[in-house]
Amino acid sequence: MPKKFRQTFRIDGCAARVYRRKCGKHSYNYEIRYRKDGYDVYACANNLDIAKGKFIAKLKTADKEGPKVRSSAPSTFTAFALFYIENFWKRKVTETTYKNDMYRFNNHIKPYFAKKPLRKITPLDCQTLLDKFTAIGQTKTASEIYSALNKIFVAAIKHGIIVRNPLDLVFKEKHYSTHGKALSKDEERALLSHTSGTRYGLLFAVVLYTGLRPNEYRTARIEGNFIVAKNSKQKDGREHFKKIPITPMLAPYLSGVDELKFTDLKYMTEKLHEVLPNHKLYDLRTTFYTRCQECGIAEVAIKTFVGHSLGGLADTYTDLSDEYLLREGSKLKY
Repeated sequence: MPKKFRQTFRIDGCAARVYRRKCGKHSYNYEIRYRKDGYDVYACANNLDIAKGKFIAKLKTADKEGPKVRSSAPSTFTAFALFYIENFWKRKVTETTYKNDMYRFNNHIKPYFAKKPLRKITPLDCQTLLDKFTAIGQTKTASEIYSALNKIFVAAIKHGIIVRNPLDLVFKEKHYSTHGKALSKDEERALLSHTSGTRYGLLFAVVLYTGLRPNEYRTARIEGNFIVAKNSKQKDGREHFKKIPITPMLAPYLSGVDELKFTDLKYMTEKLHEVLPNHKLYDLRTTFYTRCQECGIAEVAIKTFVGHSLGGLADTYTDLSDEYLLREGSKLKY
């Protein structure tokens, strides 16, 4: 045995503790564990001598590797979750995503687990929380909670606080997301007619004829013959912007306009629902994509307008000229 363990390895109730558990009518399982000074060594077998042999072999391996440094991260759920979110997760997402994640955490996750030690959270604890939302048909919320918890537990494993992810045994009901539904041309005209002469008329026209995501509205600005906005789906640590041509459909609304000032999303949603109660803001993006296809705009141009990945090497080597984008954008006329 390694010298540093020899003094502490005592079978009869000492540092290297031996547990005998009944596992059959006439059989036992022997578990031996040493946990001290950064070492955590465990072995078990149905025979004590075999258990000792396994244990000693693992001690030798641990002796070569050295003691593990104890994590300085908090060990209770809420404290660790906030530690992970603020120091790691926050850097990987957009500001809007961060705010949404924190809203979900503070309202649905934090009150449930509170100050419970991470080591004591069981699969049943997690299943019960998810079932609470699936039972009332909120499968999307349940799916988002599952994803958030998984990130936290994986981070806790990497910090050496827990060994297993309690979600490994949890059943997650699949959430089927619904994509946006394009407005009909009559609905499109009704929205623009109803908001004509108000600030919303301009804003809805910009959204309808650029395909901006709702979380990109506030970043939009006019630059020459283009609307330029931050692409919210690029998350490589740098800011990426997309250029959407001012098409024949949008140009009349921008006459004499130098600056775009978007209002809060909730007010735009309320205004949209006054005219089209069965639609959401994201449907305006779907409408733009649909109209571009109907007008014969090249797919590579459409993807560039809406900020989608071109896929594979195309993302690396494709750099479309302004002239090409304007030429394709001029096709949006109906």
